[in-house]
Amino acid sequence: MKIILFYEKPGCSTNAKQKKSLKDTGCMVITRNLLKFEMHKDELLTYLKHRSLQEWFNPNAPKIKSGEIDPKDFSLEEALELLLHDPILIRRPLVSINGHRMCGFDPKAIEDALGFSLK
Repeated sequence: MKIILFYEKPGCSTNAKQKKSLKDTGCMVITRNLLKFEMHKDELLTYLKHRSLQEWFNPNAPKIKSGEIDPKDFSLEEALELLLHDPILIRRPLVSINGHRMCGFDPKAIEDALGFSLK
């Protein structure tokens, strides 16, 4: 049985569907509240580093949708500090599988980390 650490926004229907697909394959999914779990910036970076800085941000976050925040405006350090201060801005879920960490639900990357298909 594969154990998956899954940082989510509680109540998010998309995250619920993603967790269900993982559980349906026999994985044990351990959930954490992304909005309340305090993470050090070096740890957060391990989830984000495989994406471009702009992809670190959740495009559906209210401050992004309204234009109040533009991910293009930040350096790496500034983006990390902002995401830690306001975690609703983080693209979710953050997923850890066998030491593989990722940001966002990428079925191919998840299947590669699991070693089997989600279907």
